[in-house]
Amino acid sequence: EVQLVESGGGLVQPGGSLRLSCAASGFTFSSSAMSWVRQAPGKGLEWVSSIYSYISNTYYADSVKGRFTSSTDNAKNTLYLQMNSLKSEDTAVYYCAKDLGDYIDYWGQGTQVTVSS
Repeated sequence: EVQLVESGGGLVQPGGSLRLSCAASGFTFSSSAMSWVRQAPGKGLEWVSSIYSYISNTYYADSVKGRFTSSTDNAKNTLYLQMNSLKSEDTAVYYCAKDLGDYIDYWGQGTQVTVSS
């Protein structure tokens, strides 16, 4: 059974940092593409980042490029999202997802990130 469990969300002030984690199980993590997707209050889903660790490629939305870094620890089957210089517009529920390229086949339950003073 595929499971994706996010953690690390919380309340942070503008300009602050958070690191999200996504613990994966039930599939071959090291050869899978993984993505982060977020949903702000009252808005639709927004793709944030995709990482193809098996070919060392990572992609970011323009809105987070230079501030967010996605990485994996294949020994721990864990995906990370380091978020720096956070802005109020980064407030959202963040989901990790197993990505098949054309579509996402599994989602985590999400973790809330709130950026506010």
